Amino acid sequence: MPFDTKMFSKKLKRYCKQFDVSFDEISRDTGIGVERLQALAKAESEPTGDEILILADFFKCDFKFFISNEKLAPFEQTESLFRIHGETLTKDDKWAIQEFLFLCECQEFLLSNNPEIKRRTFTFQKSGKIFKRHGQEASSTLRRYIEYPFNQVPIDLYSDFRKIGIHIFRRKLGQSALSGLFIKHPIAGKCVLVNYDEDVFRQRFTVAHEVAHAILDDDKDFVVSFVRTKWDKNDLSEIRANNFASHYLLPPEFLRTIPDSNTWDDEKFVDWAVKLRVNSEPLAYALKDAGLIDDQQVSNYTKIKISSDKKEDPELSQNLSPKVRERKEEFLKRGLSDFYVRLCFDSYYNGIITAGRLVEILLVHETEIHEIAELYGRRLIYVD
Repeated sequence: MPFDTKMFSKKLKRYCKQFDVSFDEISRDTGIGVERLQALAKAESEPTGDEILILADFFKCDFKFFISNEKLAPFEQTESLFRIHGETLTKDDKWAIQEFLFLCECQEFLLSNNPEIKRRTFTFQKSGKIFKRHGQEASSTLRRYIEYPFNQVPIDLYSDFRKIGIHIFRRKLGQSALSGLFIKHPIAGKCVLVNYDEDVFRQRFTVAHEVAHAILDDDKDFVVSFVRTKWDKNDLSEIRANNFASHYLLPPEFLRTIPDSNTWDDEKFVDWAVKLRVNSEPLAYALKDAGLIDDQQVSNYTKIKISSDKKEDPELSQNLSPKVRERKEEFLKRGLSDFYVRLCFDSYYNGIITAGRLVEILLVHETEIHEIAELYGRRLIYVD
């Protein structure tokens, strides 16, 4: 089949528009001349194989996207997402979302090619039209699927949700009003992004909320969630996702086993919030929904602020030295979790990817690869 230069040029121009990027910027980062890019955009010339690979790397997409009619990149999803929420998202946020999706696609490839990793999938069939009940029932069903006892509170949510085939990444976003989002990737499947700019406990609630969308709103290409002050309080899907998150993090069956919760003072309330790894508001409302406290106590408790030094990140061990902890946190802000980094190095050791590809899928510069290897107790066997 002959190469379709018009299709290629159309996709190139749409990507440029999507990310508000000029040919000057592309040229600076890729080395492809501006005049050459203009010729490609006008379909006046056919790109070389190297140019296709270079442009795919620049836009963080599968190179086959530029030469195929198949949905090999989440192009339509991001195009619609940016069109609807373009005023809310900054240019940097758009690139962060694109890199997040790139990481999801890479992770799916690595997991699919690692025979040692056994993956499970979780599905939930909604019944009835009561959205709150959907969230509660899905939460209870998932807890049973993961085999949680009724009195066990989940600690590492990121690990829980990765076990059921959802790609979970955290990334610092410039737009603080954005809590997280769910996107159904045409290759990677269900992908969830959490804004690392939020505090650690809020991120836990957000990931559970976005996973609810992945389970209960999987008929949608994407769902964007905003902080409480911006989301539509009449949006039943958001209410359902909040109910799922609350019941998954704070199952009523467990809350009712806590002694004397209706007589706590502020200090006792904070102690339990820290134990349960949630902020004041979700704990207060969960206690009320369980019939354990009244409206006045809810009003009092929601005003309590929990100090950040009491909040532990499950993906940043307290045993790390301050320097190592600081560097790992920097990588987390860029979307690189322990799980993903270790998966990348394991795939490298098993011959699934080369050292060059390792650098690419970690989104690091060649000069950083040795540092990140040392940081995670790994080493490069060879350089290719």
